[in-house]
Amino acid sequence: MVGLPGLTLATGRQEWARDILLTFARLVDRGMLPNVFPGAGDKPDYNTVDAALWFFEAWRAYIEVSGDRESLAKVFPILAEIVEWHFRGTRYGIHVDPQDGLLSAGEPGVQLTWMDAKVGDWVVTPRIGKPVEINALWYNALCIMTGFARVLDRPMDTYRRLAERVRAGFARFGDERTGGLYDVIDGPSGNDGSIRPNQILAVSLPHSPLAPALQAQVVELCRRRLLTSYGLRSLSAEHPDYQPNYRGDPRHRDGAYHQGTVWAWLIGHYVLAEYRVYGDADLALRLAHRNTRPSFRCRARHDPARFSRRHPRIFRSGLRRRPGRLPA
Repeated sequence: MVGLPGLTLATGRQEWARDILLTFARLVDRGMLPNVFPGAGDKPDYNTVDAALWFFEAWRAYIEVSGDRESLAKVFPILAEIVEWHFRGTRYGIHVDPQDGLLSAGEPGVQLTWMDAKVGDWVVTPRIGKPVEINALWYNALCIMTGFARVLDRPMDTYRRLAERVRAGFARFGDERTGGLYDVIDGPSGNDGSIRPNQILAVSLPHSPLAPALQAQVVELCRRRLLTSYGLRSLSAEHPDYQPNYRGDPRHRDGAYHQGTVWAWLIGHYVLAEYRVYGDADLALRLAHRNTRPSFRCRARHDPARFSRRHPRIFRSGLRRRPGRLPA
């Protein structure tokens, strides 16, 4: 779901996007999407908390590009059911906390977020509680449902009120110590102040629960502590669990997988977050150029027309609009 807009919509393959999204819609079970797609005769695995939330964002991007109301009408009841299941509670303790409207997830021995390394019985980054990017995605999903309901002339006040409540509850993620956001709150040991890149999604997603001043603080924190020429570190170098190298046997590699290893997929979200804060497309482009690997820059430099077609969110003239109206 994370890569679908870039792989299909940015390359002009809207039909592929539609077919993929409708295929996954048939596999929704108890409000969850599988993270292991079934082969012939196999059963899908449902041990991820974020796939269903990225599903909303993928549909938003597809509808914004295609205007396909027919497919939206078909999938809307499934999306509504996903929201209902999160309130009802589903696998692995995934449920909405009635006290603040935030999503809580996790139980011992299970890894549910994208930071899912596990070696035997050792879950390297369990992140049990209320992870920051999960709740940013949850808020984004509720805002998307408000918009979808409006397009289809369905009741939307429930989704709007839920989103407002999550936005208010999201203020609990503010970490005065760092100026950014906690990575997880209400975990078994309280709030986790580890500086990780997950907080950048609270700025980069189309619907942000943060006030502009806090958005800027999050971007600045990630720039100073996590940004590299290949992406964002999965953990700041100052943390005692930071692993500077990804090498060795499987246990050592998996132990470093989300404990400092740089992940390239996050650079796009960082650039979008910079654009949201500063509203300057040229600055965002210079940042992307300065902080991406040479082969990526060379493709942009030597064939800018082709590169711009393949990366429309960065290069479209509409980029100068405010991020909430950013083209997909």
